[in-house]
Amino acid sequence: MGKIVDKFLLFLYSLVIAVVSVIVFLAVVGAVPNRFVGSFIREVYVQGSVPQVTVIALTVVVFIISLRLLAVSISRGSSSAPSIDQRTDFGDIRISLETVENLTLKAASRQRCVKDMRARIRIEEAGLDIAIRTVVDGETSIPVITEDIQRAVKEHVEEITGIPVANVSVFVANIIQSAAFKSRVE
Repeated sequence: MGKIVDKFLLFLYSLVIAVVSVIVFLAVVGAVPNRFVGSFIREVYVQGSVPQVTVIALTVVVFIISLRLLAVSISRGSSSAPSIDQRTDFGDIRISLETVENLTLKAASRQRCVKDMRARIRIEEAGLDIAIRTVVDGETSIPVITEDIQRAVKEHVEEITGIPVANVSVFVANIIQSAAFKSRVE
């Protein structure tokens, strides 16, 4: 929800600044007659009332939006990599999702007949949700290979990180293409 509000504020702010820039540009190059610019300034400074209140309200809104966008830009610059945080008796432990991904790939690559693996890690309420995409040799039973990968990944990640693994899904994208195909021409 906060990102949507920030995007809307950025849009509104950009729109206001663009309109003001165009008006100032047109006034400077003489596209807006001097009498209109002068009469507007006189209404704001001399007569007060509605034009003055409108200008004050707009400047306050633009200033508040400026402060909000400044705060967002500063806070996002100090963000760190996504991690899993744990508290122990001795202090805090932070394990990056990249670390868990590399542990996953290490455990899965120990299985025979697999190649070209990718992993995606998500944090769920029940534990980690690990998705692996791989290519297999096509000679070994796919259900056996995937079950071995699931078991090995679950055990390895839980043993090394101490974080429960809720789900390990394996997507077999293809089989390894052998380069031994020779065409025979007669």
